Amino acid sequence: MRYIEADYQGEEILTARQGSLGLISLNRPRVLNSLSLGMVEAMTTALDRFEQDETTAAVLVTGEGERGLCAGGDIRMFYESGKAGDSKASEFLKAEYRLNAKIARYSKPYIVLMEGITMGGGVGVSSHGSHRIVTETTKLAMPETGIGFFPDIGATWLLANAPGEIGTWMGLTGDTILAADTIAAGFADYYVPADRLGSLANDLATLPPEAGSDAATDMIKTFATDLPTGKLADNRAMIDQCFAFDTVEEIVKALQAAGTDVATATLSTMLAKSPTSLKVTLRMLREARRSRDLETCLEREFAGTLQVVKVPDFYEGIRAAIIDKDRNPKWSPATLEDVAPESVEAFFAARDVRLFG
Repeated sequence: MRYIEADYQGEEILTARQGSLGLISLNRPRVLNSLSLGMVEAMTTALDRFEQDETTAAVLVTGEGERGLCAGGDIRMFYESGKAGDSKASEFLKAEYRLNAKIARYSKPYIVLMEGITMGGGVGVSSHGSHRIVTETTKLAMPETGIGFFPDIGATWLLANAPGEIGTWMGLTGDTILAADTIAAGFADYYVPADRLGSLANDLATLPPEAGSDAATDMIKTFATDLPTGKLADNRAMIDQCFAFDTVEEIVKALQAAGTDVATATLSTMLAKSPTSLKVTLRMLREARRSRDLETCLEREFAGTLQVVKVPDFYEGIRAAIIDKDRNPKWSPATLEDVAPESVEAFFAARDVRLFG
């Protein structure tokens, strides 16, 4: 949602200036601002322009419409690109991952309003930022295991660095979390009620051009409020205990042994996902834990996507989610025990992928 009246320019990405604030708004509200290659390229160009402009103090990123910041990448395009065997999906991911890294290393305050649905690629354009704001409407998730994929956009880095085993739980179950838990998981920093966002945005536009990160932080804190404890706090002991293992089978056994209603529901949610995706995701998260930086994780994720389009679960997951919309994918293989070790290893076989440097 836009909070500042300004002379916006563009189509799928709208940009403007108000005072010292660079404005970027994702503008595909009919599809929950799902990212296209054109959007990624336009956003990259805008960030470069604002970064080089000495009169710009900070950048504010929002999403058009009432439903959310961004639901992710355009997965129908992925489906069609994979079926066609062309390079469209690969080119999109290269540009998107480079944008994720740019956001994480941005030299000016990158302030993002994570309103409503913020999932997949939406997490990529928000949670790598320096000043991440949630509201009472925020719904965040990395739901990729439910479509035969794995968390990407640098999410393996974010998930691996979440407190305890919260990231493992998020990555495997794909569960949606709300504002308090988004902050607790390390995916956001501040809670600002939606009715204060307009005033915050207009005040941010008054920052002196030379203002840095601390000045933006201080201003945001004047509008931020405390939140009640989220659901994660009540379940942290179970999550940290059950998701601490390095195989999905051990996690399943731990959830079965826990025997609580929450553990049973968590297990049911997890086992509805692609067995192959579960195993690949856990391996990605454990590799990320040993990685030196975000870029290393992005390159590993990109190498993994080269294999995703070769396995049936990717097409079946998208078919069930957005083509036929029956929400009833038939995974192949259908069980964890039938996932061959070599099929998981194939996701990590491409060692020479370079997106940076």
